[in-house]
Amino acid sequence: MLTKKEIEQKIAEIKMDYVNLQGDIEKLENTGHIDSVMQAEERLARMEQQLAELNKKLAEM
Repeated sequence: MLTKKEIEQKIAEIKMDYVNLQGDIEKLENTGHIDSVMQAEERLARMEQQLAELNKKLAEM
């Protein structure tokens, strides 16, 4: 089981990756790479799910 500090660290890492991916999506949209945009948006959705699960675990501690 993860400690509170480990969960908080994982949340921070995912948030940082999320922001970076949003920037990548903007670049992909501007260059017309629609398939890549769709894949990146799916990845964002998975990251949002991970964040929700980690925040739930954190709240239960």
